[in-house]
This record gives sequence, C-alpha cells and structure tokens, in this order.
Amino acid sequence: MEESLSGPAAATCGSSALLNNHCADDSISGASASDVQDRLSSLELRVQQQEDEITVLKAALADVLRRLALSEDTAAAMRKMPPGKGQNPLREAYSMSCIANGGSSGRKPAHTSSVSVAKKETLASAAKSGPEKKKDKPPMEGIKEKEEATERAPASPCGPPASAPQAPSPSSHPSSPHPPQTQRHTPESKSAAPPKRGHSMKRGSGIERSQSSTWETSEDNRNKLVKAASTSKLLSKMVKNAEKHKEPIISQAKMSTREKNCQEGEYIKMFMRGRPITMFVPSDVENYEDIRIELPPEKLKLEWVFGYRGRDCRANVYLLPTGEIVYFIASVVVLFNYEERTQRHYLGHTDCVKCLAVHPDKIRIATGQIAGVDKDGRPLQPHVRVWDSVTLSTLQVVGLGTFERGVGSLAFSKADSGTHLCVIDDSNEHMLTVWEWMKKPKVAEIKTTNEVVLAVEFHPTDPNTIVTCGKSHIFFWTWSGTSLARKQGIFGKYEKPKFVQCLAFLNNGDILTGDSGGIMLIWSRSTVEPAPGKGPKGAYQISRQIKAHDGSVFTLCQLRNGTMLTGGGKDHKVILWDHDLNPERDIEVPDQYGTIRAVAEGKGEQFLVGTSRNFILRGTFNDGFQVEVQGHTDELWGLASHPFRDLFLTCAQDRQVCLWNSVDHTLEWTRLLDEPGHCADFHPSGAVVAIGTHSGKWYVLDAETRDLVAIHTDGNEQL
Repeated sequence: MEESLSGPAAATCGSSALLNNHCADDSISGASASDVQDRLSSLELRVQQQEDEITVLKAALADVLRRLALSEDTAAAMRKMPPGKGQNPLREAYSMSCIANGGSSGRKPAHTSSVSVAKKETLASAAKSGPEKKKDKPPMEGIKEKEEATERAPASPCGPPASAPQAPSPSSHPSSPHPPQTQRHTPESKSAAPPKRGHSMKRGSGIERSQSSTWETSEDNRNKLVKAASTSKLLSKMVKNAEKHKEPIISQAKMSTREKNCQEGEYIKMFMRGRPITMFVPSDVENYEDIRIELPPEKLKLEWVFGYRGRDCRANVYLLPTGEIVYFIASVVVLFNYEERTQRHYLGHTDCVKCLAVHPDKIRIATGQIAGVDKDGRPLQPHVRVWDSVTLSTLQVVGLGTFERGVGSLAFSKADSGTHLCVIDDSNEHMLTVWEWMKKPKVAEIKTTNEVVLAVEFHPTDPNTIVTCGKSHIFFWTWSGTSLARKQGIFGKYEKPKFVQCLAFLNNGDILTGDSGGIMLIWSRSTVEPAPGKGPKGAYQISRQIKAHDGSVFTLCQLRNGTMLTGGGKDHKVILWDHDLNPERDIEVPDQYGTIRAVAEGKGEQFLVGTSRNFILRGTFNDGFQVEVQGHTDELWGLASHPFRDLFLTCAQDRQVCLWNSVDHTLEWTRLLDEPGHCADFHPSGAVVAIGTHSGKWYVLDAETRDLVAIHTDGNEQL
C-alpha cells in the first residue's frame, strides 16, 4: 500500500542552499560555501555533546556536595543536641528551604533574608567538611546515630511533621520543557510517610525518619540552618538536572531513516543533516518510552515537488524530447510535463544537486551533488550520477572519493557522441577531470585555478578541446590521452572582465562568451603565425566584441535554427540574436521574478527562463511569460496543513508566507512579512493561521483573504 506525500521538498535541502558571494553586478565572487555549512553542523554537534558532559559532571558534583553537607550537619547536630531535643538541624533547614521557595507554613521564616548571602559559603564549607568528618567518625555512623535519635525523640509541639522534599523523578511527574516548580506543602502532604526504599533510602533515609522534633533556638544552630538551607536550595536544583539526565537513551537502531533521536528527560534531540534539533515532549507524557511506537509498514511515495533552485545555480533548465522540463531542487531532479501537469522524480542523490548536463542523445542526464551527511551524521561524498530520463534508472555513479566539497559544473562530450564526461569540483584548486563514464575510469585530471570556475564545455567538433571560464579568466584545454595542456585566453586591447559568466559555440566553431560587463566576445582560432609575443599558433583570440546587456550576461542558448538567445542580469532582458549576432527582438522579465539565471529552447517559438527568485517561466516574445514553477528563495522553516481542506501553508527565511493547493499543485496566495517566519499553524476552524518568527513576534492572518488580523509578541526568543 502506498500513500502520497504532497509537500515542498525545498524544506529539506534546496531551500537551504547557500547563496554564493555576488558582486553588485550580479556576479559570483566566491567559491561555494557548502564546506562552511558542514563545519558549522559538526561544531554544533560537538557543542551539544560537550554540554551534555558538563551537565553530567554537575550532577556528580551535586551528589558529592549533598553527601558532604548531610554528613557534616548530622555529625554536628548529634554532638551538640541535648537529650529531649529531637529536632534535626538538617530537617529544619529543609523546612526553611520550602518556606523560602513559596511553601505554606504557619511559622515565619526568620532567616530567609540571609540565605542568599550564605550561598557563597556553601561550597567552601562542604569542601572543608571532608577531612573534619574523618577525624570525628565515618559519615554512615553519623547517619545511623541520627536515625536512632530521631526515633527516640518526642513528638513536635508545632504540629505534624512534613516529609522531606525529594528530587522529582521522571516517572512520578509529567515531563515539561520548564523546570519543575517547588512543591507546595498542604496539611495532607504534612502527614507522616513511611520511608521509601531503593535509592531514596540510600540518599535521604536520615531526612525521612526525622519525623518529630522541636526547633533549635541557639544562635550557633541558627547559623548552621542558614548554611544548610542555602545548600539544600543549590543542591535541589542540581539534583533535578542529574535526574533529568538519567532518562533512558533511545537506541539509534530503532529510529526512523531520517532521524536520530536521543531522549533526555523532557525533550528529544533529533539530528537532521548533522544539526541537533530539540523536540520537547508534551507535558502530559510521563514516559516517552511508553508512547513510542514502531514505524508503520506503509511507504510514502513522492507525488509533487514545489520549487526550483535558481538562486545560486545556472544553466539548469532544459526541455526534453518527451515534452518534460528537467530541473532540480534539493536532492530531487524533477521532470515536469507542464501540459499534462504531471511530475516524475529521479531520487538517486543523497544530498543537494548543484549542476546538470544533458547527453547529446537528449535521453541520458548527468547530475552532480555536493558533500553532505547522512541521518547518523556520517559524511556523504560528492559525486556525479548518470541516469536514464525515460526509466529513471541509474546508469553510472562517477567520482566517489575523487571530488571535494561538491560538483560545480559538468558537460558531456559532443564530437564522440557523449562518450566522455568532464567535471569540475568545488575544491580550492577546482580540479578538472575527464571520465569515460560508461566504463567509469578517470582518464585525465589537472588543477585549473584557485579562482571560481563557472562553466565547462567540450568543443562540439574538436574532441580534444575543452573550454572553462570563470573569475577573470577563460582557459582553452588541449586533451591528449591522460594529459591536459592549458592555454589562457588573452584579452589584449579589450577590457578584462571580472567574470566570464557563460560560453557557447557558433556554427563555424568559434566560441562566444558572455561576461559581467554585459559584453559578448567571439574567440576564433588563429590559423596564421602570430606576432612575436602574441601567443602560439592555433590559439584562440578575440575577433569581435558586442555590447549585449546592461549588467551581466548570465546565460547563452543556441537555438536549433542557429540563432542565439541571451539572458541578462541587471536589465532582466532576454534578447534574440540573428546568425550574424545582430539583435532582433527582446523581452523583459518582470522584476518580481528576479534576474535571469538560465535560458533554454522550448516548443516552437517558446523558450524557458529560470530566475534568481526560483521561478521557471515559459514565454514567447509576442505573448509574454507564464509561471510554470515557483517556490521559496531561502530556507523553509514553517509548514502547516489546513484542518479540513486540501491546503497547506509554508513560511521561510525569505519572509514569504505561501498558501498552496495540494490537489491542483498551485499557489493560492502569498504575503510578505516584516521578518522571517519560523513556524505556523492553522486554527481548528481553518479561518485564520498563526505564523511565529525568530524574534518572538507572531502574526495572525486571515486564511482566505491573507489580511493581517493581529500581531502579538511573546518575549524575544525564537518561536
């Protein structure tokens, strides 16, 4: 039995994609920051583990201090207590502690004002008590004598004695995210109770048996009571922490495939992609083990993916012969038929997909992913997967253990019918590797540059030429056997751009590049002897310069008829160029969709555009654009389903709140908040929805009209 899951896959990873450093002209100015994200996750995990160790050490120290204080006060009281005076100083100290913390009592606490002053003396007196007790008598002998004395003592004239307060155990009180409150004493709770067995007998038998006594009035004993009261208050808090960390730890083997939970009293730690997340147990649950159940036998099947990763990627939208648009979001590659409104999904990747290339046969596809971590925090290696777009079966996995950080760009060879695959990773050296991917071996490898590399392509007619471009460079590589030789493009009299953003090949074999200055350059191979110092024979040189866009030229797309489409950054324009690279037509993408990141040929006169705000648009120069795919542009945090309609709401770091239809797979409405949303939930009536933010503020919106109903603030902590 299979059930369908409808939800934004962007919540897992793609929406958490890091935006590379961009210049003011929409240019990428830094390498991928995925390694920083992995290191931060590792550090967060280590800090959480160290906090747990510190808490356990505090609990152990609390136990030692409790035993020292108990032995010291017991021994001193038994030495100085006159016959017939049965009240124990420690018993009185606990009584004063309860009064000071809000317990009801008829006696006025005469020394509660000095309890806080005496706190500084607690640790010192407890530390000094060790060697002094050894001279007097062993601690257990003092406890035994105290028990015998209290059994012989007469009943207190002040009324029925109260049993000593005890540290709460997980099984006796409901779990709560808040510290347990001090238990108030009532007449019923003051009745004598039999001593408990087990660990309570070992730790506090002397306290529980001192049921009847009188109050000491000497000044010497009052000072001891003040010290003991402050000690009991301090130790009670630390013992509570100790008890909280004595909860059983849930076995990782029993956890789900996407979770690693660790129960610690009132909350559960869940690790998502190596990040520790605290999930609080409901306050009416006493023991998590009693309600935890096994996973159901049914499996979920992915039905629909909302969103597209265009913000920090490029050239990642293509139309296949099947009529499907192929693109990626998170770790899912989507094949979307916009006419039939259906999706298929390639799910072979284990972490975020970063780049995509289509084989010359238009059937096989290669996708590269970044490094990541699995459900248990173990590292996942970046690699390339080659798969069949018809059957969605994996044909080959390339580069496991070879690439660092992630795969930045890749391309199939064209002159030899796609036998080879070239890949550039995201390491500091941006290694260029060539693979005979069907047989899996690596053919050649070389360092390219320490600067960011944005594109790589095989020459369509020369099987031995590979071209790469990026920050302030374009390299022409000659591949021969296992060696790669580099020739750097010389800009000469032309202004050297900050970034060479994209490249394409003309029908005559020349290379066309677009850069961050809005310029297109045509690079032609030299067939004559160059002037001295101007480079070797056969090198590529600039033959023509064309001003194309205001701002960056982000993408180039050659159409079937030989004309060219270009997409600009700052001017938001798509321009059609004829065979001689003269502009014919242009159209501007509306500002709300963002700048252009990818352009691809569509059916007939149509073309596809991927934007920096994660839209995929389909349009023509005559009819304008129609939105086909849209989603959030930053990490998605909040998700809420409507109580009875086929709707769900999402909120994210991009401050957008979106209401989606899970049947039609469409966007009902969207609203921009003043700050990022972190959580959301519908009212049971479905009329309104509340959105919590990182600052403690929460908004109430009308679920139909998206109008703001109310704003409230609860503290300044993240909701």
